[in-house]
Amino acid sequence: MTSTLKRSAFCLVASTALVTGVAGTASAQPVDQDGLVNVNVGDVTVTVPIGIAAQIAANVCGVKVGPVAVLGTAVDRGGEVDPVCTTDQGDITITQNV
Repeated sequence: MTSTLKRSAFCLVASTALVTGVAGTASAQPVDQDGLVNVNVGDVTVTVPIGIAAQIAANVCGVKVGPVAVLGTAVDRGGEVDPVCTTDQGDITITQNV
């Protein structure tokens, strides 16, 4: 084999090895994002879309809907959550519905 052919073959094999061997597969944590969350008011739980959950919690707590909607989206992605507020009926929380 000529040296040019050997170099070309080596480059081809090395390139293929780099592309297939070095590039690993990306894996993410399994996430159940279905757009639904639970709104817990005391001992009552309702499963609703994030937007409705934000409106319910905001109305009960007397806060703006926007930040509660962001919280609902984070919860749907699997995050932990603190109570949105506390009322006489108990804590108002948004939890993942899975």
